[in-house]
Amino acid sequence: MSRPLVVVGDALLDRDVDGNVSRVCPDAPVPVLDERAATDRPGGAGLAALLAAAQGTEVTLVTALADDDAGARIAELLTTAGVRLRPLRLPGETPEKIRLRAGGQTLLRLDRGGAPQAPGAPPEAALEALARAGAILVSDYGRGLVRHPALRAALADATAPVVWDPHPRGPVAVPGARLVTPNLPELRQLTGDAGAGSPLSTATRAGHELRRRWRVGAVAVTMGPDGAVLCHSGSTPLVVPPPADVTHVEDTCGAGDRFAATAATALSAGAVTSEAVREAVAAASAYVAAGGAAGLARAGREPAARRPAAAEDLVARVRADGGTVVATGGCFDILHAGHVATLQAARRLGDCLVVCLNSDRSVRALKGPERPVHTEADRARVLAALDCVDAVVVFDEATPVTALARLRPDVWVKGGDYAGDGAPELPEADLVHGWGGRVVTVPYLAGRSTTATITAARARGTRLVKGAR
Repeated sequence: MSRPLVVVGDALLDRDVDGNVSRVCPDAPVPVLDERAATDRPGGAGLAALLAAAQGTEVTLVTALADDDAGARIAELLTTAGVRLRPLRLPGETPEKIRLRAGGQTLLRLDRGGAPQAPGAPPEAALEALARAGAILVSDYGRGLVRHPALRAALADATAPVVWDPHPRGPVAVPGARLVTPNLPELRQLTGDAGAGSPLSTATRAGHELRRRWRVGAVAVTMGPDGAVLCHSGSTPLVVPPPADVTHVEDTCGAGDRFAATAATALSAGAVTSEAVREAVAAASAYVAAGGAAGLARAGREPAARRPAAAEDLVARVRADGGTVVATGGCFDILHAGHVATLQAARRLGDCLVVCLNSDRSVRALKGPERPVHTEADRARVLAALDCVDAVVVFDEATPVTALARLRPDVWVKGGDYAGDGAPELPEADLVHGWGGRVVTVPYLAGRSTTATITAARARGTRLVKGAR
């Protein structure tokens, strides 16, 4: 991008001390760690800056560093990585987090640096960097930097999009921030939400509350292995699941920083908020799949596919097991990559996916006498052959309200063309909300549509006929 990403926040020094444990201390019942290696890396806002720079982004970091060995080490690591520093003076000591590890497990964490102290005044170069930023990421780790009045005033006046990664002990975002990116536990602390209902329900309810309370553009709630939930000014959230082939890890240290930095970079490049969140989920998922900052890989959580079954029997079995029933609908006349992306994303939201399929008569009423191209029997058979589809229900009306009333899914999913400001409310929304269900959208692949496919095929056929004459 032409202007740098400016990261603002508390920097720490993270150190992993790895070794072997083969004996117990003779004077206390504790393991003895024989050190084999020690790895230093920037933590907090420093890690966010490092991760952004590693992707080729021009990065400036505004942070507070003490005049000590830990501060010098952070500065060395970041400048070596190409990050430009604009430090404030930090009284006392630079905070450190030291993890003692053996066999991939953390045995103990030792924290140094004492209680947070207010930093000195920001240098003019730091304020100029904020004024010239292409995007700003506030990476708050709760040690007080982003409470500084001069920094807050500069953030409030900034013309660049601001992404705010909050901390429960930190201040509220500046009004007008483009995107706030708490994880679900942080969101509950920030709003005081007790977390009643499913994680999706909590994320939606508390995300909208935080957006209204802080007067920001949108809130993207990161959900760990379940991706993110974007709460914007529309009433229906956008659920962005991770890619299907991602292998999740137990230690996700840095995943939130990767998410926030990617979202800020995407906004700087002109992406709309929903596009930025999609890119951020993909980047954070790839980060943890590659091991993250440390990380133990484990098998993916993609639910095992079931063979197609009668919808009512399937729903009854899933409910009896305490599972989540997901449903989606459409014509699916000529199945294309956009359809598959929507179906795969929907399936990852629960324990079964039922597709409500428009009948031939319903399609003709919606699309005209020349549609559908394929009969309902053929369309149902193709859908049922997909691993992500567990059952198919054909309905004859303009909307699937009768089928939905019978199935009563926990989650009703539509493609992302219904998401965003100004999008129409789904006609099924009131019905689904009536039994406590959730209505969400998932991302779709732009440029894919059945109508465009038919038009292109007809145009090609016309050219072939003319060429044969």
